[in-house]
Amino acid sequence: MAHHSTSPLTLLFIFILMASGAKMYARAKNITIVNVCKETVWPGVITQNNSYQGDGFTLKPGQSASYDAPSGWSGRIWARTGCNFNNSTSTCQTGSCGPSINCTGPGSLPATIAEFTIGGDADFYDVSLVDGFNVPILVRPLGGKGNCSTAGCDGDLRQSCPSELTVKANGKVIGCRSACDTFNRDQFCCRGSYGDQATCLPSNYSSSFKQVCPAASSYAFDDGTSIITCSAEQYIVAFCASRNQTVCSYHDNKLFCDQSKGLKSFSQSWWLFLVLTLPLTLNIGVIF
Repeated sequence: MAHHSTSPLTLLFIFILMASGAKMYARAKNITIVNVCKETVWPGVITQNNSYQGDGFTLKPGQSASYDAPSGWSGRIWARTGCNFNNSTSTCQTGSCGPSINCTGPGSLPATIAEFTIGGDADFYDVSLVDGFNVPILVRPLGGKGNCSTAGCDGDLRQSCPSELTVKANGKVIGCRSACDTFNRDQFCCRGSYGDQATCLPSNYSSSFKQVCPAASSYAFDDGTSIITCSAEQYIVAFCASRNQTVCSYHDNKLFCDQSKGLKSFSQSWWLFLVLTLPLTLNIGVIF
C-alpha cells in the first residue's frame, strides 16, 4: 500500500504559523485552478486533517474553476488523471482519492501536490514532489506582499523520469514515482537514522526531480526555499504549466492574466473582443 507523506518542512511552517498566534480573522483567499493540459483532469482538494474530507470536480482542457480557502485553511490541491467515474466503479490512473469525484482520502501516489497554509498575516505555499510526479504544477500569487515568487516546474518530469521510477499505462509514461515510494529505504524516505536534515541528503533521484522542478520540494528535507511566504488575495494553481508562462482565467465578466508585476484584468468590452481571437468559453483558462 502506498505511503502518503507530508514534508517535515510543511509541518514546521504550519506549526510556526499556529505558534505565532497569527490573526485568524482575515477573509478567504481565492485560488483559481486552471487546466492547461491537453487532456481532462479531475482536481482533488483536501483539507489537511484527520477526516480527509475534500472536494473534486472535472476540468476539461482550458477550463478553470474557483476555490475559496478560508483563513487558517491548510490543504492540498492536485490533478487526478485518466479517471472514469460511474455508478459501479470509479478509477483514476494517478492521484485517486476515493470512489467518487469528491475526495474521501489523500491522493494515491504518484502525484504532484500544491500545498497551502492560509494565515492571517502570511500564507505559505509550495509544490511538492515528495509523493512523486504526475503533471507539472505551478502556484503563482497575484500581487501580494512578501517573497511571492512562483513555485513549480520548468518542464515535464514524465519525459525524463528514470526507468525504474516510471508508471505506465498503455505503453505511455503517466507518472514518476519517488525513490521512497519505489524502494522503501530509510535514506530515501528520511526516516530511522536518516530522520533529520543533517543525515537525509539529496539523492540522484531527488536531484533529477529538482532539475526539472527547481522551485519545488524534491524530497522530505528539501531546502527551505521550496516553501514560499507571501500574503496575497488571489492565487493561481495551473496544471501542465511552466513557471515562465502567463496564465489567464475568466470570471466575474473579466479576463484575468497573471503577470510578473501582478494581476492584469480586462473589462467586459475587452473580453468581447478577445473571445473572437482566443479559444475561451465561460470559466475557461488559457496560457500564453
